[in-house]
Amino acid sequence: MDLRKTMIAMTIILFILVIGYGLVGNYFYNFALNVDREKEFLDGNPHLAESEAVLANVAEAAEVADYAFEKTHQPTIMNVVSTDKRQLKLHGYLYENEEPTHKWAIVSHGYNSNATDLTRWVRNFYEQGYHVLAPDLRGHGKSEGDYIGMGWHDRKDILVWVNEIIEKDPYAEIALFGISMGGATVLMTSGEDLPNHVKVIVADCGYSSVSEVFVYQLKDLFGLPEFPVMHAANTITKIRAGYDLYEASAVAQVAKSQTPILFIHGDADTFVPFEMVYDLYGAATVDKEKLIIPAAGHGDAEKVDPALYWRTVWEFVDQYIHNSPVTM
Repeated sequence: MDLRKTMIAMTIILFILVIGYGLVGNYFYNFALNVDREKEFLDGNPHLAESEAVLANVAEAAEVADYAFEKTHQPTIMNVVSTDKRQLKLHGYLYENEEPTHKWAIVSHGYNSNATDLTRWVRNFYEQGYHVLAPDLRGHGKSEGDYIGMGWHDRKDILVWVNEIIEKDPYAEIALFGISMGGATVLMTSGEDLPNHVKVIVADCGYSSVSEVFVYQLKDLFGLPEFPVMHAANTITKIRAGYDLYEASAVAQVAKSQTPILFIHGDADTFVPFEMVYDLYGAATVDKEKLIIPAAGHGDAEKVDPALYWRTVWEFVDQYIHNSPVTM
């Protein structure tokens, strides 16, 4: 009888633990990855406040130029379908340059953002003679999807966009650019079997891996340890979104890259910790360079020192984009 009671008690305890594990995992999945849930933790987040360096360097001319560009350049809408089993309809904005060119750029936005927030980067690539494609990543903007891919599934979507460009222009020379989650996206894309048309990658404040940035945020926002919370969230993510948070590593992908990479980060970034840029840079075995912008917070590097930012981008990118026929 005592053994039976013990077994019943243990079963009840196990049941409670399993239910608790699932509840914890679902809570944090919804908190971070469910696109239908408001990301309230971003509002008023001190790690996302504009740095003093930005406030001291308000680039009004750039803002005016962005506004004028939006008014005078209407994009063509493009759509593709993802290659995974979900077959999501993905939405993108194509800014075709008025000048004949084989230079192309794909620019990728950040977490909880969308392609329309990238005017500054679209404009600068356009002014350098590029056709520019700005896609909404899955679950963002007008693209389908009920979860945030954190760059991992998005890397495959970028390949679809690359192939769409090549179909339009067999001589295309393509630069991949991304900021924040978009930066991680292009870095994760770098480890794929890319066509020769993709010549160079620029990543601004991307994270080293999804698990590492989530563990950091988990401690920062909740003061909670990695185990068991992250493991519970990972179990639910695999069930609901179909990917493994611990597999989604930009560092591992960069280590496989055959494409030159420019890494950019602000040394005052405390949202995606600045130190991650060293892990990423160290993993790369291709032609590479890193640009550290002093006093720049998350996503603020271009605003803090736009002259250095764009000079470095073009000096690096122009080594690999020549606007000449591609070797097929």
